[in-house]
Amino acid sequence: MRYEDYVDFGYKPSREDLVCEFFLEPAESSSVERAAGAVAAESSIGTWTEVKTEKKYVRKLAAKVFGIEGKRVKVAYPVELFEPGNLPQILSSVAGNAFGMKEIKSLRLVDLTIPDKLLKSFKGPKYGIKGIRKIFRIKRPLLGTIIKPKIGLRTEDHVKVAYEAWVNGIDIVKDDENLSSQSFNKFEKRLEKTFKAKEKAEKETGEKKAYMINVTAETQEMLKRAKAVERIGNEYVMVDIITVGWSALQTLRNQDFDLVIHAHRAGHAALTRNPVHGISMKVIAKLARIAGVDQLHVGTGVGKMFESKAEVLENCKALKERMWKFKPVMPVA
Repeated sequence: MRYEDYVDFGYKPSREDLVCEFFLEPAESSSVERAAGAVAAESSIGTWTEVKTEKKYVRKLAAKVFGIEGKRVKVAYPVELFEPGNLPQILSSVAGNAFGMKEIKSLRLVDLTIPDKLLKSFKGPKYGIKGIRKIFRIKRPLLGTIIKPKIGLRTEDHVKVAYEAWVNGIDIVKDDENLSSQSFNKFEKRLEKTFKAKEKAEKETGEKKAYMINVTAETQEMLKRAKAVERIGNEYVMVDIITVGWSALQTLRNQDFDLVIHAHRAGHAALTRNPVHGISMKVIAKLARIAGVDQLHVGTGVGKMFESKAEVLENCKALKERMWKFKPVMPVA
């Protein structure tokens, strides 16, 4: 099939299609329509040249470009192209080789809609907003802080900062993204000491407190740490979802620990910041929800990060809108 054969403006996506919206700028030697066909081909059954082994039944699985408005392109994918419960495979298809093709100057995955038939193969959030609210038993916004300096404090000083934050009105204290189990602040010791400080603060204030300890590590080590957190009685773990990867995140959620999963998005801007190339934060938010996080950083619209208020609100919407039977995820500034 030629690239142009993947373009069908008369096609209407079915409820079982996975639909992607891209921002696309073609190379000077191409056109939007041809480049869109190239994206559809490369992300489904096609490639850059004629394939002698192609069968008629394979053509039924071809993605279809069904809409082009300016540089906005919509592509529908038959659900049969995707393995149930395999988030990396979905991304290898719709956010894979197409980004590096010569037909394309720039490409950004702006949005995607995954059909219920595929969504039901994922766990989604265990707690979500309602479950988190049940833990804290308060209706007001939750107030959290991050241990600073983000890295370098010895365990005793780390614990002191956490305790003072809790007894002075903070609900949630969390590790930062690059604190794991360094020599000056080992994971096991930090977990034990900070959890005791949390319990002490709860007794003194009469309020529920939470500690989001970072379990980010090689997958088996991450699971070992999560088990330790569950065993001690802490309610939360934090994980750097971009750097551990979607497979590791799914593995963590699939253990079905009695733990709220707080998702840190460290590294996301390498994918999301360029407005014409990469993957939008809204898409990452949807994927994180599908994988099963309960909370996710979405940006603030102010401060040191680049996102606008409109972008942050889009991220929040992605975490709360209807998505099969998945619980809404709590957005975190």
